[in-house]
Amino acid sequence: FFHETYFPENRKANELNKIEFSVLAAASLMNLLKKQRDAFGLSIFDSTVHTHTKAKLTTAHYQLLLSYLQQSIDRPAYNKTTSAAEALHQIADSIHKRSLVVIFSDMFEQSAQVEQLFSALQHLKHNKHEVVLFHVVDEAKELSFQFDNRPYLFIDMETGEKVKLQPNQVKEHYVKQVKAFKDELILKCLQYRIDFVEADTKKGFKPILQSYLVKRARMGA
Repeated sequence: FFHETYFPENRKANELNKIEFSVLAAASLMNLLKKQRDAFGLSIFDSTVHTHTKAKLTTAHYQLLLSYLQQSIDRPAYNKTTSAAEALHQIADSIHKRSLVVIFSDMFEQSAQVEQLFSALQHLKHNKHEVVLFHVVDEAKELSFQFDNRPYLFIDMETGEKVKLQPNQVKEHYVKQVKAFKDELILKCLQYRIDFVEADTKKGFKPILQSYLVKRARMGA
């Protein structure tokens, strides 16, 4: 569904990091929309919205958005904090009402910002948008914390902060906290009538495309 230029060299689909996975999934959906003659736009954010385009349906627009996605892969990963809440509020105010909004994000926020995140999701629905949230995670590592019990050096991909520890020292507490956040996120999505889709980076893009097609079929019913 996407041009091979945008697939990282010497990488298998189940070896992609979350940014690469999200970029390629978005490129797949854009290509599908193009084939269906549906206009589409793109927003890319970390702590702020760096890219935001109007929805269009031209080959030049499609190629431009692919170049923006490529830049997201090429951009260094460290020292990039994210604030999905602030960015989603901006995006909600800048797109036409009754749009279909597709979000690729792990939605991980600092604990102090979780309520702002849920407020931003609710903001999207208040503007009459249909919303699909693809929760992009490495399920084995990020949700289940499946590591051999030996010393690891963990690096925060946003700040570059490093910590050395043995997984079993923190696994029980970590898994409990992550599960609580995910459960609350799913509950809020149900309350706001947002489609929540688990997007495990190790399971490929097929669930992404299937979920989108199901959503489009429901919207057209």
